[in-house]
Amino acid sequence: TNFGIDALTAWTTYGTGGKDIMNNDIVVAVVDGGVEVDHQDLVENIWVNQGEIAGNGIDDDDNGYVDDINGWNAYNDDGSMTASYHGTHVAGIVGARGNNGHQVAGVNWDVKIMAIPGSSGTTSTVLRAYNYVLKQKKLWLETNGQKGANVVATNSSFGIDFADCNSSSYAAWNDVYNEMGKYGILSAAATMNRSANVDAQGDVPTGCDSPYVIAVTNTGSDGERAFAAYGKESIDLAAPGEDILSTVTGGGLSELSGTSMATPHVSGVAALVL
Repeated sequence: TNFGIDALTAWTTYGTGGKDIMNNDIVVAVVDGGVEVDHQDLVENIWVNQGEIAGNGIDDDDNGYVDDINGWNAYNDDGSMTASYHGTHVAGIVGARGNNGHQVAGVNWDVKIMAIPGSSGTTSTVLRAYNYVLKQKKLWLETNGQKGANVVATNSSFGIDFADCNSSSYAAWNDVYNEMGKYGILSAAATMNRSANVDAQGDVPTGCDSPYVIAVTNTGSDGERAFAAYGKESIDLAAPGEDILSTVTGGGLSELSGTSMATPHVSGVAALVL
């Protein structure tokens, strides 16, 4: 029995993803350590802000962000793109280019990946990341697709183990998931890589109660939960996350394991469904 995702049937039956019914590009925002945007198996699927001119120091599209070509760096609060091994791996699972003679295929073959370096335990950094996504989607809706980006899902393969989403500044995370949800953005979030009960012990963001958060745990090749957290109330579903081959920095490939790998299968499927 195959306990993976039945991608072959999905691709054969419904297509390989990338455009919605109105032929608009579908965008997934990968909030992580960064993405190697010139990786040979990702480069064609990286979101590009067509209204912005690279490197001129001007906010050409008047969206409040200067030189945001492929996304926004929430660490630096600028348009610079950092390349992260982890984030590049996550991005490849969502949308490495399919059937192109290179390396691997993501869940979506033609999706657009918005790169947002911003995975952090610091609320101000995380909110900068999510607010960029929110503003781009609002702009896209307000201008009938002339500006901004048609972001339908965010991927957050990071978090704070044992944190309480209702305490401290973490409630603001839940608020922004709700706000993004109002504009048609689902947020796939990875739970802890440890055997713990999120319902009882807490986790941010998978312990947050926003209905727009899809909290993901990890399964191995036997379909059983791998080394990962659980929770009848908090965790929504499980996805494959063990020994997943995907893109990494330096233009290469590697196998990684964890809830971080399970979660982009889910954000990828959300985009494919649309």
